[in-house]
Order: sequence, then structure tokens, then C-alpha cells
Amino acid sequence: MVGMMLFAVSVVLALLIAGASVKLPGSLKIAGLVAALIVLVLGLLAGSVKYVGSNEVGIISKNATGPSLAGGKIIAVDGEMGVQADVLPPGWHFGFIPGIYSVKNVELIEIRNDEVGLIETADGEPLNDGQLFAPEFKREEFQKMLDARHFLTAGKGKKGKQTSVLTPGKYRINTELFKIRPVKQTEVLAGEVAVLKANFGVPPSQVIRGVAGALEPGMDGTNLPDEKLLKLAKSGEMGIQADPLPPGKYPLNTEAFTVTEVWTTQMIAQFTEASWGIATSNQTGNIQQQAAPNAKMTHDPVLEERAITVRTSDGFTFPVDVRVEYVIEPQNAAIVVAKLGDDEGARFRNALNSAVRAIFRNNAEGVRALDYVQQRSHQESQSLSALTKQMSRFGITVTAVRIGNVGDEKTLGALLKTQTDREIAKQEQQTFQEQQKAAEQKKSLARVTQESEEEKKLATAAYSVKIAEEAQKQKIVEAKAEAESTKIKATAQSDACRLIAEQIGKSNAALVEILKIVGEKNIQIAPRVMVSGDKGMGGAGTALIGTMLDSMVSKDEAPAPVKK
Repeated sequence: MVGMMLFAVSVVLALLIAGASVKLPGSLKIAGLVAALIVLVLGLLAGSVKYVGSNEVGIISKNATGPSLAGGKIIAVDGEMGVQADVLPPGWHFGFIPGIYSVKNVELIEIRNDEVGLIETADGEPLNDGQLFAPEFKREEFQKMLDARHFLTAGKGKKGKQTSVLTPGKYRINTELFKIRPVKQTEVLAGEVAVLKANFGVPPSQVIRGVAGALEPGMDGTNLPDEKLLKLAKSGEMGIQADPLPPGKYPLNTEAFTVTEVWTTQMIAQFTEASWGIATSNQTGNIQQQAAPNAKMTHDPVLEERAITVRTSDGFTFPVDVRVEYVIEPQNAAIVVAKLGDDEGARFRNALNSAVRAIFRNNAEGVRALDYVQQRSHQESQSLSALTKQMSRFGITVTAVRIGNVGDEKTLGALLKTQTDREIAKQEQQTFQEQQKAAEQKKSLARVTQESEEEKKLATAAYSVKIAEEAQKQKIVEAKAEAESTKIKATAQSDACRLIAEQIGKSNAALVEILKIVGEKNIQIAPRVMVSGDKGMGGAGTALIGTMLDSMVSKDEAPAPVKK
């Protein structure tokens, strides 16, 4: 713009000088015309100088002296009139004659750290049939493809929306060809994966996938029509990509790829009396309603549905609170998206809701209400087995089925009261029987205790008798021993007395024995009372003793003859 103004000023000034020089005589006239020409040339040279700043790029437009663009082209690569493919880098540039060329300085394209730049080109080869996006730039040619001349010539770039994106940084590009729109980067949160649906590329390969890569039930890949097969795309193919993206940030073109986030953490579906809706369990364990039905959750996800109503074989109808725990493995996330759309939409909820309700109702048809209440664990395991098989077709792994409240006072109150009364009566009967058993055991214990005491007494008496018998035997032995001892002593004493009597005579021997007895027994033979006429033995007593002694002596037999 400044160059054009300088050139215009120089033209005006040159015209003024030339006009004034015409009126001058001779040589002055010629000098004036030369001066006008010099001013015009200097103005032209000044107007042809262009300056581009360090954070700018110069966009060149050619306004004359060249052929027109043909074939609907917008950017010139061969000197045609119009916007030129080449751009001016920072610095001073010469030769851009005003009127023929114009240069527009624009700021560099800057992509911030949390953004990517979506690219749309105004010129290039037409897109392939059936394609809405151009193929991605090859990694080794990415920078070359950002050069307008290479893009429109050797690069054979496509016109329209590009799959490739600009990552964070600054770019010096021709903004007349490349239209850049910054958008936020795609972030996959922890506990999620991102399933990509490519909106460009060749048709997807025929991939028959089930849970963890297995064939789906009934599919062998040969006897099913093509529309029945589950097709997942590989890189560069159009359709749902088989491999999801793990948690992280990605420079994705959110127009070329449809991103579906799928939870891979433990999920819970509660079938209770609560109202329908997707809820989240916050850190305190409370359930909060989600404001937007399609918004992703930020805490442990809980899907709430109405309670399930079942009817048993004996005609009872009652609600059952059910808690289903399930998880979507990362390798099965693409199957869920392909079959159900996502893990929070109506299709997903309808599939889970239909399977759970049908299974619980079918299981209840074959049992009585009271058995259903009492066999809760059996119902859980039976439902888990059936639900696992049913939901595996959609890539969903059911990990647990929990049954909460079964029925209420209105539906099962009378039945449960009858059962309670029956149980109470049964318990009372069992208590009475236990008491009877306890009484019998107590009676038996008393009898056994008494018998034990009697046996103890009998044993004591038997031992006493045995002890008495042994004592009696001991006394007899002692008596016999004593008698024998006495006999021996008597014999010995008799022999001793006989020998003494033979030696000293019977009378003297008797006297010796009497004196011995008197000494051993400490008998008093000295008179204690004076011989007088007073009371006592008197003379008569004394005489009696003497007579007795003489009589004993005189009664002795004659001495035995002396042995020769």
C-alpha cells in the first residue's frame, strides 16, 4: 500500500514537472522532461520495494501482464494473473512493480499448545469420488505439502477439507490457499478409550469380530450375508476403527474423525424405584442427576432404571431391586460403538434394559414366591450366567448381578407374615424340643451321677472289706506270733525255773520268783502300819503273811535227786 502511494505521488509529481517543462524554452524544457522521467522512475522503484516483518508472510497477487487462470484455478503457479502460490519471507523485496503486483502482509498462523489447526484448501485437484476429506499427508512430506507450489504441483494436493491437521506451532503458509481453523485437541480421560469413526478412506476390510476378537455366535464368516457381518476398519479405511485410543491427548481432525468416548471402568446399572436417568456417583457416594443426557460423566458411572416386576409360578407379582455390574474392555469398545452407538445412549440402555428384564422375568416363572425370596443367591448366579451370555454379543462383560429388596409390604406382606408366623411356631417347637432334650439329658446326667456315687461307695466298701480282711489276717498272724512267742518264753522260763529248782530247791526258787515279781511290780512288802492294837492289820495280819510264806515254802516238793 505504501509503495503504491509512493508510485502515485511520483506519477503526479512527474506530470507536474513535465507540464511545467513544456512552457520552458529549449534546453530547460528537455531538462524538465528528464527530471519528470527520473521522478517517475524513482517513484516506480520506490513503489516496487516490499518489506515483510519477522512474524509476517507476504501474499503476492499479479494484476496484469499474464494469462488468466483457467479451469477454475484460484492460485497461480505459472505466472498467471491472480494470487500467486509463492509467498514472501521476512525482509526487503524488490521488483514488485505497482499496478502489476500487490503484496499483502499477513500474520503467521499460530496454533496454541492445546489446539490443532483444521485445514481447508481453496484450490487443488478434486476429491476422489465418495470422499469428503482429502487423504492424510505423508509424514515425510508434511512440510512440503504446506508449500502452496508443491501442494498444487508435485504434491497433487486435493481441494477441500484436509484430514491432516496443524499441530501446535507457527506456520508461514499461503493463507489464500490454506484456510486454517483452530479447534481444541481431543483429550481421552482416564478410565476411557476413544473409538474413532473415519469419514474418509477406502471401504473397510471385512473383519468378523466378537468379544476379544472371537467370532460372533452363529458366525463362521461363510454362511451369512454381507450386511450381517460386523465390519471394523483399519488405518486408512473408512468406518469404525478397530483399535481405540487410550487415555491421552491427540491431534485429531474432529471433522474427519467422529470420536466416541467409551467408559472402561466398572459400570453399574441399578433397576430400582428411582426415576430414569443417567447419574454419577460422586466422592461422597451420593447420586447426582446429570444435566445433559449425552454428557460424559466425571465419576463412577451409575445407570438408573425402574425396578423390575416379576411374576412367580404361584401367581405373586412383586418388584425386585437389581444391581448389574459390567465393564467394557478396551478391545471390545469398537464392537459396542458399532452395535449400540455408545455406552450411554438410548440403544445401549434399551439393549441392557431389555436383556435384564427378560432374564429376571423368565427366571421367576419357574419358582414360587417364597422360594424366590429365600433363594436370592441362586437367582443372582442364574441371572449372571444368562446375562453374561446375552450381553457378550455387544462386547459388554457382565461381572456381577446383585439382588436388593424383593417385594414390599403390599405385594408380599401377607405371604411373609405367614412365613414369619410359621417360622416362629417352628422355632418355638424346636425350642420346646431342645428343652425336652435338655431335661432328658439333665435327668440322665443325674442318674449317671448317682450311679457314679453308688459305684464309688461300693468301691470304697469293697476296699474297706478288703482292708478289714487283711487287718484280720494281720491280727491272727500277730496273735499266732505272740502266742508262739509266749509259748517259747514260757518254755524257756519253765526250763530255767526247773534248772534253778534243781540247784537251789523248789522253795528257794519260788521265793526268788516272788521277789522278782515284787521287784518288777514295785510291790510294797514292808509294813506300813505299826503292829499295835490299833486299827489296821494288827498282829493277826502280820501273822497271816508269815504263815503264807511258810506254807508256800513247805508245799515245795522234795528236792530232785542230784544227777550223778
